[in-house]
Amino acid sequence: MDNLLGLKDIEEAKSRIDSFVNETPIFSSSLLNKWLGHEIYFKAEGFQKIGAFKARGACNAISWLLENHQKPDRIIANSSGNHAQAIAWASESLGIKSSIFMPEFSSKVKIQATRSYGAEVILCKTRSEADEKVKSAADDNNTYWIPPFNHEQVILGQGTSAYEALTSLDDIDAVFAPCGGGGLLSGTLIAARGLNPRAEVIGAEPMNANDASISLQQGKIHRLTEKPDTLADGAMTMAIGDITFEYLKQLDDFIEISESEMIYWTQWLMHLLKTRIEPTCALAMEAAKKWLSGQNGKKKILVILSGGNMDQETATKVWKEDYLIHPPSL
Repeated sequence: MDNLLGLKDIEEAKSRIDSFVNETPIFSSSLLNKWLGHEIYFKAEGFQKIGAFKARGACNAISWLLENHQKPDRIIANSSGNHAQAIAWASESLGIKSSIFMPEFSSKVKIQATRSYGAEVILCKTRSEADEKVKSAADDNNTYWIPPFNHEQVILGQGTSAYEALTSLDDIDAVFAPCGGGGLLSGTLIAARGLNPRAEVIGAEPMNANDASISLQQGKIHRLTEKPDTLADGAMTMAIGDITFEYLKQLDDFIEISESEMIYWTQWLMHLLKTRIEPTCALAMEAAKKWLSGQNGKKKILVILSGGNMDQETATKVWKEDYLIHPPSL
């Protein structure tokens, strides 16, 4: 792939969206650092607009359109949750109508939130149906489709999260982020390579939704044949994109995480950081634990917590078993 994006592009995106999005906080737990013997920082995107990092990419993509005098009559998107809310919020903020195609199995709270931000929501029986319908709608006059990850301006917007963290934290040894379609992870890689080239960048996804892992192993994009059975609704994509794939190939490592490992860290991070996170966030923390267990000497790392939107049904499943009786260790 020619003309890969760089730090300057991330900086332009940050300037573009600064007046719309929040600069999210960075947390640390002295108890967790003591238990694991390392210095761990968390970029908490649950404090972002709409409660997830997706607001960054959506806002940047639409702002970029307006900057280039390409204001459409309607923005459309396909998403099971956070991207849907993000497009609805950003479109309303920037004065454009939006229509979002969502699978029926999407989180009820995310469907309702998307409507609350002013979007028309079209529910589809499957993710594949939502994907087909949005492609068809993209042919309508003066309509612009913003996909959830496979779009350069979306990637750059997502990368502003890691950019903020890495410009305020010195000497980070490694950065960890979850992977659904790869937008956040691609943006994180671009920011990290530009600001701190020596830092390793590691991605994580559920074992039960391991399309990205298979793609990286096979050297070509692998598409899942059915909806993944995982609590990580932010990582339930059927396949990564051709744009994000080029960045994911540059990662230092990519780790598959079991459902029990993910639930363990969902509970523990909520307990230690005293904030709400969605299970997808915990993928990055388990990857960090696995990476740290193989390191010599004390390390300083950054973990991107992607969002805090979790409905009651998911929360009930997360807390069905008590993992807090087993403190973290390496």
